[in-house]
Amino acid sequence: MKNKSFLAFDLGATSGRTILGTVENGRLQMKELTRFPNQILRIGNHYHWNIYALFEHLKEGLSAAAKEGIVISSIGIDTWGVDFALIAEDGTVLGAPYAYRDPHTMHAPAAYFKKVTRERVYELTGIQVMNFNSLYQLFALKQADNSLLKATKSMLFMPDALAYLLTGNKVVEYTIASTSQILNPRTKAFENELLEQAGVPASILGDVVMPGHVIGTLRDYIAEECELGAVPVVAVAGHDTASAVAAVPAENENFAYLSSGTWSLMGIEVQDAIINEETAALNFTNEGGVEGTTRFLKNITGMWLLEQCLKEWKKEGITYAYEKLVQLADTVPAFESLIDPDHSSFANPESMTQAIRNYCKTTGQKEPESHAAFVRSIFESLALKYKYVLGILNRLAPFAIEKLHVIGGGSKNPLLNQFTANAIGIPVLAGPAEATAIGNIMIQAKAAGCVDSLQEMRGIIRESVLLDEYLPENAQAWSEAYHQFIKITELK
Repeated sequence: MKNKSFLAFDLGATSGRTILGTVENGRLQMKELTRFPNQILRIGNHYHWNIYALFEHLKEGLSAAAKEGIVISSIGIDTWGVDFALIAEDGTVLGAPYAYRDPHTMHAPAAYFKKVTRERVYELTGIQVMNFNSLYQLFALKQADNSLLKATKSMLFMPDALAYLLTGNKVVEYTIASTSQILNPRTKAFENELLEQAGVPASILGDVVMPGHVIGTLRDYIAEECELGAVPVVAVAGHDTASAVAAVPAENENFAYLSSGTWSLMGIEVQDAIINEETAALNFTNEGGVEGTTRFLKNITGMWLLEQCLKEWKKEGITYAYEKLVQLADTVPAFESLIDPDHSSFANPESMTQAIRNYCKTTGQKEPESHAAFVRSIFESLALKYKYVLGILNRLAPFAIEKLHVIGGGSKNPLLNQFTANAIGIPVLAGPAEATAIGNIMIQAKAAGCVDSLQEMRGIIRESVLLDEYLPENAQAWSEAYHQFIKITELK
């Protein structure tokens, strides 16, 4: 196979990167070319994304790729979910896109459910209700009589909007559209009824395209300015989690995944959406995946708990390297202070350490006293919550779950990964940490004919990255701890 190189733009809610990936002889090599900030803009009482600054950063990434002196086969863009740009009839981007943290959607779901019931919305979309979902953003704009919405001819989700700025062509990619709570995962088409009840014309959304679709080539002036030529732009799995799951180096379908970072997303990959009263009550979500699959998953609070503790300790003048935190946690007794990571008191407290102490006091447990005790409490509680969610997935999955693949930044946390294996009782395979960029690149490689299927993609990834395996230990102790955890948290 002739080697081919691809350019991935991987944009998160705080930063973005330009990654060069080359597939050669069945292996993938990657190189980071640029890294840039992505900051929410406050304009008056609203919060926006500076799409124009992001566009400039993309062009800088293109120029950096040109300096590598190699042929770029294609370009792909992935971003966070739900947010979108509004486009006027003449093709102008209208203003700066609203950010999902904007408070204008705070009460939008409750108001919307007076028009369409919560049960009906979930039945049609299979998406967990969150106030910032695209459906409620549009509804909030309509309720506010927003002037930009009035001038809107079409809307494009963030990766599609950036691809539009690069190419001049509009598409609506499946995985990013699936985060909107407007798309039906069974038909893979938008539910016009939901938009119309929001007071928004269904015509603003175009036809859905699947990952691997060629959107177009770079506009002439961009190709000339960046000295890169007329390179194709491919619609990858535009939702970053979808790209990350595509990079899970699984050997078969019998796995669950855990995308581990500030937030944890645990799920399975299935052919058909799982939508019923139980999944609605449990607030599970069905999002689009590669090759028409569905990512059936649950959002779990992740390293947010530790990150907030670290901020407090930094104010005290104490900072820790990540390796030191892991060492600390291993120096204190086990299972003394268990918490439910998703308890409402941990959503955004003034003091995370005090919130944890209060939770432990209320539940009759020992309050953590040292930094090491806080770290241990968080790691053990996360592992036990993963066991709880995995138990539900095992009950609902159409196959037996044999392994858990941990991807993302959390895959580098050996103690948490070992705790997770101990808790769930099946092997944990950790890696790759750069799953999102890898998935982005490999979807481009599939579009270019380098690979034929998702399984072949995953085979190349297995050959290209180092995976760490964690086998369950101390089964009896962790089983007893889980019963204690369930009793404390009152989870059912």
